[in-house]
Amino acid sequence: MQRRAYTFSHTIKASYVASISQAIVNNFLPLLLVTFQRDFGIGLEQLALLVGFNFVVQLLVDFIASLTVDRIGYRPAIVAAHVFTSLGLLLLGILPGRMDTFQGLMIAVAIYAIGGGIVEVLVSPIVEACPTENKAGAMSLLHSFYCWGHMGVVLLSTAYFLFFGVASWRWLAALWALVPAVNVYLFLHVPINTLPSADMAPGRYKRLLSSPVFWLLFILMICSGASEQGMAQWASAFAEMGLKVSKAVGDVLGPTFFALMMGIARALHAKWSDRFNVQTAMIASSMLCIAAYLVAAFSPNALVALLAVGACGFSVGLFWPGTFSLAAVDLPTGGTAMYALLALAGDLGCSAGPSLVGLVSSRAGGNLSYGFLASIVFPVAMIVFIRVLDRRKKQEDIRAA
Repeated sequence: MQRRAYTFSHTIKASYVASISQAIVNNFLPLLLVTFQRDFGIGLEQLALLVGFNFVVQLLVDFIASLTVDRIGYRPAIVAAHVFTSLGLLLLGILPGRMDTFQGLMIAVAIYAIGGGIVEVLVSPIVEACPTENKAGAMSLLHSFYCWGHMGVVLLSTAYFLFFGVASWRWLAALWALVPAVNVYLFLHVPINTLPSADMAPGRYKRLLSSPVFWLLFILMICSGASEQGMAQWASAFAEMGLKVSKAVGDVLGPTFFALMMGIARALHAKWSDRFNVQTAMIASSMLCIAAYLVAAFSPNALVALLAVGACGFSVGLFWPGTFSLAAVDLPTGGTAMYALLALAGDLGCSAGPSLVGLVSSRAGGNLSYGFLASIVFPVAMIVFIRVLDRRKKQEDIRAA
């Protein structure tokens, strides 16, 4: 039997599945926050810790991967990432109840977060290293699959809960574990290029970390992750608790609408990335994000508040891939280390955003509106630091001339 020939087209498709696996890691558990609160008596602060812990572990993995992934190699690392992701999702349904519930959840989250962190570090450079013409468009399309994965997690999980009941969520965790398990096979066979870099050479990190442009991009990634996940991780609970709708309606109208609009924004960027200035678009998106958080926080009308959730999803869609695209242009020799450290910054924001919402809301008697209001600090910071980055680049261009 002739062995199937895999091409870089298959590599990109496997990367899309990796983004979907990342969406499962980040968005399945938040659908169960109210269930955990009701069935296990876990408070809002512990739930916020659980959500934030996922991103803290990914953050630590991002840092470790930035030092080791070039030695290990892209293929062994990305395969191991999917093994960890699949195992963690399986344990999510097994450990709670067989040991202390909260501790069991934390262990499962830690294991799949290790996989999620490695995926986040590698999937962008893997696609960047593929022979494609429109790099910015390819990057945005890759990240749009995170959004489609987010939607799929919410819609399919909601359908499962309607047919089989929320009480059977453990079996659903096992079903979601199949997605990264299948992708293990693909990454064992597809061709994988590596970015040309000498990340472990003496002085490499010193040069990267001494660059003011890198630190501006680092801050933008923190704000990107926080702006996105501050709403994404609490959208279901916001719809269910704040808008007084059922879990099924809350899951569909909250996270699904958010993910749909975020995916549309990224797909539009993938198609028209060569027609507009990324920095200008990111400033406009930041302004829309501020408005969306304000409306979600203060609108007395449930429909308007839900529309604001979707508007927030659209506004943050460009933040993450846009910052990566800026980095690829402004720091073309950054290599894998740059992507890993920017992913670390993104995860720092992904942890800070939902944690801030949860902690502020808890202090306000469980009112998520106050948590959303506090989150405005992140898109405001996006505007400030994009302008600083633009000014810095203009100064460097003048000196170069």
